[in-house]
Amino acid sequence: MTARAMHIVFFGDQHLDSLGGAQVSMRLQREFLERAGHTVTVVAPKMHGSRASDAPDPANVDLPSVPITVDREYSMSWPGRATDRFLDRAMTHRPPVDLVHLQADFWGAFIGHRYAARHGIPVVHTMHNRVDVGIAAVTPLHRPVLGALNLWRRRALHGVASSRVDGSDGWAFLRGIASGASAVTAPSTHFARRLEEHGVFSPVDVVWNGIDDDVREETLASAPAERAPGRPRFVWLGRMSPEKRLLPFLQAFVESGVDADLEIIGGGAQRPAAEKIVAGMANVRFVGKLSYQDTLARIAAADALVQTSIGFETQGMTPFEAATLGTPSVISDPDIAAELGGGLWAVPGAAGTEEQRKAGLIDTLRRAASDIAAGDAPVPMREVSEAFRQSSRTAAMIEVYERVLAG
Repeated sequence: MTARAMHIVFFGDQHLDSLGGAQVSMRLQREFLERAGHTVTVVAPKMHGSRASDAPDPANVDLPSVPITVDREYSMSWPGRATDRFLDRAMTHRPPVDLVHLQADFWGAFIGHRYAARHGIPVVHTMHNRVDVGIAAVTPLHRPVLGALNLWRRRALHGVASSRVDGSDGWAFLRGIASGASAVTAPSTHFARRLEEHGVFSPVDVVWNGIDDDVREETLASAPAERAPGRPRFVWLGRMSPEKRLLPFLQAFVESGVDADLEIIGGGAQRPAAEKIVAGMANVRFVGKLSYQDTLARIAAADALVQTSIGFETQGMTPFEAATLGTPSVISDPDIAAELGGGLWAVPGAAGTEEQRKAGLIDTLRRAASDIAAGDAPVPMREVSEAFRQSSRTAAMIEVYERVLAG
Protein backbone atom coordinates (compact mmCIF):
# COMPACT_ATOMS: atom_id res chain seq x y z
CA MET A 1 0.00 0.00 0.00
CA THR A 2 1.47 3.36 -0.99
CA ALA A 3 1.80 6.25 1.47
CA ARG A 4 -0.91 8.23 -0.34
CA ALA A 5 -3.58 7.61 -2.89
CA MET A 6 -2.75 8.63 -6.45
CA HIS A 7 -4.80 9.54 -9.51
CA ILE A 8 -3.21 7.84 -12.50
CA VAL A 9 -4.38 8.41 -16.07
CA PHE A 10 -3.85 5.57 -18.52
CA PHE A 11 -3.66 6.35 -22.24
CA GLY A 12 -4.26 3.52 -24.71
CA ASP A 13 -4.36 3.21 -28.48
CA GLN A 14 -7.51 1.08 -28.19
CA HIS A 15 -10.53 0.97 -25.93
CA LEU A 16 -10.16 -1.43 -23.01
CA ASP A 17 -13.24 -3.38 -24.13
CA SER A 18 -11.59 -4.30 -27.44
CA LEU A 19 -9.57 -7.46 -28.03
CA GLY A 20 -5.84 -7.52 -27.32
CA GLY A 21 -3.22 -8.45 -24.75
CA ALA A 22 -2.43 -4.83 -23.88
CA GLN A 23 -6.12 -4.17 -23.21
CA VAL A 24 -6.39 -7.25 -20.97
CA SER A 25 -3.32 -6.11 -19.07
CA MET A 26 -4.60 -2.54 -18.66
CA ARG A 27 -7.97 -3.75 -17.34
CA LEU A 28 -6.22 -5.83 -14.70
CA GLN A 29 -3.83 -3.02 -13.79
CA ARG A 30 -6.73 -0.64 -13.27
CA GLU A 31 -8.64 -3.12 -11.11
CA PHE A 32 -5.69 -3.90 -8.86
CA LEU A 33 -4.62 -0.26 -8.56
CA GLU A 34 -8.18 0.57 -7.48
CA ARG A 35 -8.07 -2.26 -4.95
CA ALA A 36 -4.92 -0.63 -3.55
CA GLY A 37 -6.82 2.62 -3.02
CA HIS A 38 -5.85 4.58 -6.13
CA THR A 39 -7.99 6.28 -8.78
CA VAL A 40 -7.49 5.34 -12.43
CA THR A 41 -8.91 7.14 -15.45
CA VAL A 42 -8.52 5.45 -18.84
CA VAL A 43 -8.31 7.64 -21.95
CA ALA A 44 -8.78 5.80 -25.26
CA PRO A 45 -10.70 6.02 -28.56
CA LYS A 46 -14.42 5.41 -28.36
CA MET A 47 -15.50 1.96 -29.58
CA HIS A 48 -17.82 1.42 -32.53
CA GLY A 49 -19.79 -1.56 -33.81
CA SER A 50 -21.83 -4.24 -32.11
CA ARG A 51 -19.63 -4.55 -29.02
CA ALA A 52 -19.66 -0.84 -28.17
CA SER A 53 -21.37 -0.25 -24.83
CA ASP A 54 -24.49 1.89 -24.52
CA ALA A 55 -23.48 2.68 -20.93
CA PRO A 56 -19.89 3.94 -20.94
CA ASP A 57 -17.73 3.17 -17.91
CA PRO A 58 -17.50 6.36 -15.83
CA ALA A 59 -13.81 5.61 -15.20
CA ASN A 60 -13.16 6.04 -18.94
CA VAL A 61 -12.76 9.09 -21.12
CA ASP A 62 -13.87 7.87 -24.55
CA LEU A 63 -12.33 10.18 -27.13
CA PRO A 64 -14.01 11.03 -30.45
CA SER A 65 -12.81 8.40 -32.92
CA VAL A 66 -13.24 6.69 -36.27
CA PRO A 67 -13.22 2.89 -36.84
CA ILE A 68 -10.12 1.63 -38.66
CA THR A 69 -10.92 -2.07 -39.21
CA VAL A 70 -13.65 -3.74 -41.24
CA ASP A 71 -15.15 -5.40 -38.17
CA ARG A 72 -15.14 -1.99 -36.38
CA GLU A 73 -13.35 -3.59 -33.42
CA TYR A 74 -10.56 -1.00 -33.45
CA SER A 75 -10.61 2.76 -33.83
CA MET A 76 -8.34 5.79 -33.69
CA SER A 77 -8.49 9.30 -32.31
CA TRP A 78 -6.67 12.11 -34.08
CA PRO A 79 -4.00 13.81 -31.91
CA GLY A 80 -4.70 17.50 -32.36
CA ARG A 81 -6.21 20.58 -30.79
CA ALA A 82 -9.81 19.39 -31.03
CA THR A 83 -8.95 16.19 -29.12
CA ASP A 84 -6.90 18.21 -26.62
CA ARG A 85 -9.87 20.47 -25.89
CA PHE A 86 -12.27 17.52 -25.56
CA LEU A 87 -9.90 15.76 -23.15
CA ASP A 88 -9.23 18.84 -21.04
CA ARG A 89 -12.97 19.46 -20.67
CA ALA A 90 -13.55 15.84 -19.67
CA MET A 91 -10.78 15.96 -17.05
CA THR A 92 -12.01 19.14 -15.33
CA HIS A 93 -14.58 17.12 -13.36
CA ARG A 94 -12.04 14.59 -12.10
CA PRO A 95 -9.50 14.72 -9.24
CA PRO A 96 -6.08 16.34 -9.84
CA VAL A 97 -3.82 14.01 -11.79
CA ASP A 98 -0.60 12.79 -10.19
CA LEU A 99 0.84 10.76 -13.04
CA VAL A 100 0.24 9.89 -16.68
CA HIS A 101 0.86 6.24 -17.60
CA LEU A 102 1.14 5.77 -21.36
CA GLN A 103 0.38 2.25 -22.56
CA ALA A 104 0.14 3.20 -26.20
CA ASP A 105 2.44 3.28 -29.20
CA PHE A 106 0.66 5.51 -31.70
CA TRP A 107 -2.12 8.11 -31.34
CA GLY A 108 -2.67 7.25 -27.69
CA ALA A 109 0.97 8.01 -26.96
CA PHE A 110 0.81 11.30 -28.86
CA ILE A 111 -2.39 12.40 -27.10
CA GLY A 112 -1.02 11.37 -23.70
CA HIS A 113 2.29 13.18 -24.16
CA ARG A 114 0.48 16.32 -25.28
CA TYR A 115 -1.78 16.17 -22.22
CA ALA A 116 1.13 15.62 -19.80
CA ALA A 117 3.17 18.44 -21.36
CA ARG A 118 0.23 20.88 -21.18
CA HIS A 119 -0.33 20.20 -17.49
CA GLY A 120 3.23 19.53 -16.28
CA ILE A 121 2.50 15.94 -15.21
CA PRO A 122 5.24 13.26 -15.09
CA VAL A 123 4.98 10.32 -17.49
CA VAL A 124 5.60 6.59 -17.11
CA HIS A 125 5.53 4.77 -20.46
CA THR A 126 4.96 1.03 -20.82
CA MET A 127 6.14 -0.20 -24.21
CA HIS A 128 3.80 -2.95 -25.48
CA ASN A 129 4.74 -3.02 -29.18
CA ARG A 130 7.80 -3.94 -31.22
CA VAL A 131 6.74 -1.44 -33.88
CA ASP A 132 9.21 -2.40 -36.63
CA VAL A 133 8.37 -6.11 -36.55
CA GLY A 134 4.63 -5.55 -36.28
CA ILE A 135 4.43 -3.23 -39.27
CA ALA A 136 6.76 -5.41 -41.37
CA ALA A 137 4.45 -8.37 -40.69
CA VAL A 138 1.40 -6.67 -42.18
CA THR A 139 2.78 -4.65 -45.11
CA PRO A 140 5.68 -4.96 -47.58
CA LEU A 141 5.85 -1.15 -47.51
CA HIS A 142 7.00 -1.07 -43.90
CA ARG A 143 9.95 1.29 -44.49
CA PRO A 144 7.91 4.15 -45.97
CA VAL A 145 5.19 3.48 -43.38
CA LEU A 146 7.74 3.83 -40.57
CA GLY A 147 9.06 6.99 -42.19
CA ALA A 148 5.54 8.41 -42.30
CA LEU A 149 4.95 7.41 -38.66
CA ASN A 150 8.08 9.28 -37.57
CA LEU A 151 7.02 12.34 -39.52
CA TRP A 152 3.57 12.15 -37.90
CA ARG A 153 5.20 11.79 -34.48
CA ARG A 154 7.31 14.91 -34.95
CA ARG A 155 4.33 16.94 -36.11
CA ALA A 156 1.89 15.65 -33.47
CA LEU A 157 4.44 16.27 -30.71
CA HIS A 158 5.75 19.60 -31.94
CA GLY A 159 7.12 21.42 -28.91
CA VAL A 160 7.38 18.20 -26.87
CA ALA A 161 10.75 16.47 -26.38
CA SER A 162 9.82 13.73 -28.86
CA SER A 163 9.73 16.16 -31.80
CA ARG A 164 13.50 16.61 -31.52
CA VAL A 165 14.30 12.91 -31.99
CA ASP A 166 15.44 12.20 -35.56
CA GLY A 167 15.31 8.96 -37.55
CA SER A 168 12.88 7.03 -39.71
CA ASP A 169 12.97 3.44 -38.42
CA GLY A 170 11.00 1.68 -35.69
CA TRP A 171 13.57 2.31 -32.99
CA ALA A 172 13.65 6.05 -33.76
CA PHE A 173 9.88 6.04 -33.39
CA LEU A 174 10.09 4.36 -29.97
CA ARG A 175 12.93 6.69 -28.91
CA GLY A 176 10.69 9.60 -29.85
CA ILE A 177 7.65 8.52 -27.84
CA ALA A 178 9.84 7.57 -24.84
CA SER A 179 11.80 10.82 -24.76
CA GLY A 180 9.29 12.71 -22.63
CA ALA A 181 8.97 9.95 -20.02
CA SER A 182 10.46 9.85 -16.53
CA ALA A 183 10.44 6.05 -16.57
CA VAL A 184 9.91 3.35 -19.18
CA THR A 185 8.76 -0.19 -18.40
CA ALA A 186 8.65 -3.29 -20.58
CA PRO A 187 6.68 -6.51 -20.02
CA SER A 188 9.70 -8.79 -20.55
CA THR A 189 13.44 -8.89 -19.99
CA HIS A 190 14.20 -9.53 -23.65
CA PHE A 191 12.23 -6.49 -24.85
CA ALA A 192 13.69 -4.28 -22.11
CA ARG A 193 17.23 -5.17 -23.18
CA ARG A 194 16.42 -4.46 -26.84
CA LEU A 195 15.00 -1.06 -25.92
CA GLU A 196 18.18 -0.24 -24.01
CA GLU A 197 20.47 -1.54 -26.78
CA HIS A 198 18.73 0.68 -29.36
CA GLY A 199 18.90 3.79 -27.19
CA VAL A 200 15.16 4.03 -26.55
CA PHE A 201 15.58 4.53 -22.77
CA SER A 202 17.88 3.36 -19.98
CA PRO A 203 17.40 1.73 -17.64
CA VAL A 204 14.10 0.09 -18.60
CA ASP A 205 12.14 -1.43 -15.70
CA VAL A 206 10.85 -4.96 -16.33
CA VAL A 207 7.28 -5.38 -15.08
CA TRP A 208 5.50 -8.43 -16.49
CA ASN A 209 1.85 -8.26 -17.43
CA GLY A 210 -0.07 -10.46 -15.00
CA ILE A 211 -3.03 -12.74 -14.46
CA ASP A 212 -6.01 -11.93 -12.23
CA ASP A 213 -5.23 -13.53 -8.85
CA ASP A 214 -8.86 -14.37 -8.09
CA VAL A 215 -9.73 -15.77 -11.52
CA ARG A 216 -6.55 -17.84 -11.42
CA GLU A 217 -7.54 -19.37 -8.10
CA GLU A 218 -11.10 -19.99 -9.27
CA THR A 219 -9.86 -21.58 -12.50
CA LEU A 220 -7.43 -23.86 -10.70
CA ALA A 221 -10.04 -24.80 -8.08
CA SER A 222 -12.54 -25.86 -10.74
CA ALA A 223 -10.01 -27.77 -12.86
CA PRO A 224 -10.10 -31.58 -12.53
CA ALA A 225 -7.42 -33.13 -10.33
CA GLU A 226 -6.53 -35.65 -13.04
CA ARG A 227 -6.21 -35.23 -16.78
CA ALA A 228 -9.39 -36.26 -18.60
CA PRO A 229 -8.80 -39.27 -20.88
CA GLY A 230 -8.60 -38.76 -24.61
CA ARG A 231 -6.32 -37.50 -27.34
CA PRO A 232 -3.80 -34.72 -26.63
CA ARG A 233 -5.58 -31.35 -26.55
CA PHE A 234 -3.88 -28.28 -28.03
CA VAL A 235 -5.19 -24.71 -27.80
CA TRP A 236 -4.16 -21.67 -29.87
CA LEU A 237 -5.50 -18.23 -29.07
CA GLY A 238 -5.02 -14.70 -30.27
CA ARG A 239 -5.72 -12.20 -32.97
CA MET A 240 -5.94 -13.87 -36.38
CA SER A 241 -3.49 -11.63 -38.23
CA PRO A 242 -0.20 -12.32 -40.08
CA GLU A 243 2.23 -11.52 -37.26
CA LYS A 244 0.59 -14.18 -35.06
CA ARG A 245 1.38 -16.86 -37.72
CA LEU A 246 -1.87 -18.81 -37.36
CA LEU A 247 -1.92 -19.96 -41.00
CA PRO A 248 1.63 -21.44 -40.95
CA PHE A 249 0.73 -23.17 -37.70
CA LEU A 250 -2.40 -24.77 -39.14
CA GLN A 251 -0.46 -25.92 -42.19
CA ALA A 252 2.12 -27.49 -39.88
CA PHE A 253 -0.61 -29.08 -37.75
CA VAL A 254 -2.19 -30.67 -40.82
CA GLU A 255 1.15 -31.93 -42.18
CA SER A 256 2.24 -33.26 -38.78
CA GLY A 257 -0.59 -35.78 -38.83
CA VAL A 258 -0.77 -35.76 -35.02
CA ASP A 259 -3.75 -37.57 -33.51
CA ALA A 260 -4.79 -34.62 -31.38
CA ASP A 261 -7.62 -32.16 -30.84
CA LEU A 262 -7.08 -28.47 -31.55
CA GLU A 263 -9.17 -25.58 -30.26
CA ILE A 264 -8.68 -22.11 -31.75
CA ILE A 265 -9.83 -19.09 -29.73
CA GLY A 266 -10.08 -15.56 -31.08
CA GLY A 267 -11.01 -13.72 -34.23
CA GLY A 268 -9.64 -11.59 -37.00
CA ALA A 269 -9.31 -11.09 -40.72
CA GLN A 270 -7.51 -14.39 -41.34
CA ARG A 271 -10.25 -16.61 -39.92
CA PRO A 272 -11.77 -17.56 -43.34
CA ALA A 273 -8.33 -18.55 -44.65
CA ALA A 274 -7.63 -20.48 -41.44
CA GLU A 275 -10.91 -22.38 -41.67
CA LYS A 276 -10.15 -23.30 -45.27
CA ILE A 277 -6.82 -24.93 -44.31
CA VAL A 278 -8.49 -27.32 -41.84
CA ALA A 279 -11.84 -27.74 -43.62
CA GLY A 280 -13.32 -31.17 -42.94
CA MET A 281 -11.10 -31.91 -39.92
CA ALA A 282 -13.42 -32.88 -37.08
CA ASN A 283 -10.61 -32.61 -34.54
CA VAL A 284 -10.16 -28.84 -35.14
CA ARG A 285 -12.66 -26.41 -33.65
CA PHE A 286 -12.96 -22.61 -33.91
CA VAL A 287 -14.72 -21.23 -30.85
CA GLY A 288 -14.48 -17.50 -31.61
CA LYS A 289 -13.98 -14.77 -29.03
CA LEU A 290 -14.40 -15.79 -25.38
CA SER A 291 -14.48 -13.91 -22.10
CA TYR A 292 -11.30 -13.66 -20.03
CA GLN A 293 -12.58 -16.25 -17.53
CA ASP A 294 -13.68 -18.69 -20.22
CA THR A 295 -10.38 -18.31 -22.06
CA LEU A 296 -8.38 -19.12 -18.94
CA ALA A 297 -10.62 -22.13 -18.29
CA ARG A 298 -9.91 -23.45 -21.82
CA ILE A 299 -6.17 -22.96 -21.31
CA ALA A 300 -6.30 -24.83 -18.01
CA ALA A 301 -8.23 -27.69 -19.63
CA ALA A 302 -5.76 -28.05 -22.50
CA ASP A 303 -2.69 -30.26 -22.48
CA ALA A 304 -0.62 -27.65 -24.27
CA LEU A 305 -0.91 -24.09 -25.52
CA VAL A 306 0.67 -23.28 -28.89
CA GLN A 307 2.40 -19.91 -29.38
CA THR A 308 3.52 -19.31 -32.97
CA SER A 309 4.55 -15.67 -33.48
CA ILE A 310 8.30 -15.01 -33.83
CA GLY A 311 10.04 -11.76 -32.93
CA PHE A 312 6.80 -9.80 -32.63
CA GLU A 313 5.72 -10.29 -29.02
CA THR A 314 7.11 -7.98 -26.38
CA GLN A 315 6.03 -10.50 -23.78
CA GLY A 316 3.57 -12.98 -25.20
CA MET A 317 1.00 -13.19 -22.41
CA THR A 318 -0.64 -16.48 -23.34
CA PRO A 319 2.32 -18.79 -22.48
CA PHE A 320 2.63 -17.01 -19.12
CA GLU A 321 -1.09 -17.41 -18.46
CA ALA A 322 -0.75 -21.09 -19.42
CA ALA A 323 2.27 -21.56 -17.15
CA THR A 324 0.54 -20.06 -14.13
CA LEU A 325 -2.39 -22.46 -14.75
CA GLY A 326 -0.07 -25.45 -15.01
CA THR A 327 -0.34 -25.89 -18.80
CA PRO A 328 2.93 -26.25 -20.75
CA SER A 329 3.42 -24.52 -24.11
CA VAL A 330 4.79 -25.19 -27.57
CA ILE A 331 6.77 -21.98 -28.18
CA SER A 332 8.13 -20.75 -31.51
CA ASP A 333 9.77 -17.56 -30.22
CA PRO A 334 13.13 -18.31 -28.53
CA ASP A 335 12.98 -15.07 -26.51
CA ILE A 336 9.69 -16.09 -24.90
CA ALA A 337 11.02 -19.60 -24.27
CA ALA A 338 14.05 -18.13 -22.50
CA GLU A 339 11.87 -15.80 -20.43
CA LEU A 340 9.73 -18.71 -19.20
CA GLY A 341 12.81 -20.76 -18.41
CA GLY A 342 11.17 -24.20 -18.56
CA GLY A 343 7.94 -26.17 -18.76
CA LEU A 344 7.72 -26.00 -22.55
CA TRP A 345 8.58 -27.48 -25.91
CA ALA A 346 10.86 -25.03 -27.79
CA VAL A 347 10.43 -25.00 -31.58
CA PRO A 348 13.77 -24.91 -33.46
CA GLY A 349 14.43 -22.93 -36.62
CA ALA A 350 13.18 -19.47 -35.62
CA ALA A 351 16.07 -17.81 -37.47
CA GLY A 352 15.69 -19.98 -40.57
CA THR A 353 13.49 -19.88 -43.64
CA GLU A 354 9.73 -20.28 -43.46
CA GLU A 355 10.13 -23.91 -44.58
CA GLN A 356 12.65 -24.55 -41.81
CA ARG A 357 10.33 -22.94 -39.29
CA LYS A 358 7.47 -25.13 -40.46
CA ALA A 359 9.61 -28.26 -40.29
CA GLY A 360 10.65 -27.39 -36.74
CA LEU A 361 7.04 -26.81 -35.74
CA ILE A 362 5.91 -30.11 -37.29
CA ASP A 363 8.56 -32.04 -35.36
CA THR A 364 7.76 -30.22 -32.11
CA LEU A 365 4.01 -30.83 -32.41
CA ARG A 366 4.71 -34.53 -32.92
CA ARG A 367 7.04 -34.59 -29.91
CA ALA A 368 4.55 -32.71 -27.73
CA ALA A 369 1.67 -35.02 -28.69
CA SER A 370 3.83 -38.05 -27.97
CA ASP A 371 4.94 -36.70 -24.57
CA ILE A 372 1.35 -35.83 -23.60
CA ALA A 373 0.08 -39.27 -24.60
CA ALA A 374 2.88 -40.90 -22.60
CA GLY A 375 2.27 -38.74 -19.54
CA ASP A 376 5.69 -37.09 -19.90
CA ALA A 377 4.69 -33.47 -20.59
CA PRO A 378 6.98 -30.83 -19.03
CA VAL A 379 5.77 -28.97 -15.94
CA PRO A 380 5.81 -25.13 -15.88
CA MET A 381 8.09 -23.49 -13.32
CA ARG A 382 6.49 -22.59 -9.99
CA GLU A 383 8.49 -19.31 -9.87
CA VAL A 384 6.76 -18.08 -13.02
CA SER A 385 3.36 -18.98 -11.64
CA GLU A 386 3.91 -16.91 -8.49
CA ALA A 387 5.59 -13.93 -10.15
CA PHE A 388 2.85 -13.62 -12.77
CA ARG A 389 0.05 -12.80 -10.29
CA GLN A 390 -1.34 -9.33 -10.97
CA SER A 391 -1.12 -8.31 -7.31
CA SER A 392 2.67 -8.68 -7.43
CA ARG A 393 2.86 -6.88 -10.80
CA THR A 394 0.82 -3.95 -9.46
CA ALA A 395 3.06 -3.69 -6.39
CA ALA A 396 6.08 -3.51 -8.71
CA MET A 397 4.46 -0.80 -10.84
CA ILE A 398 3.51 1.26 -7.77
CA GLU A 399 7.21 1.26 -6.83
CA VAL A 400 7.95 2.78 -10.25
CA TYR A 401 5.22 5.41 -9.79
CA GLU A 402 6.50 6.39 -6.33
CA ARG A 403 10.08 6.64 -7.57
CA VAL A 404 9.02 8.96 -10.39
CA LEU A 405 6.92 11.15 -8.11
CA ALA A 406 9.69 11.31 -5.51
CA GLY A 407 12.22 12.26 -8.19
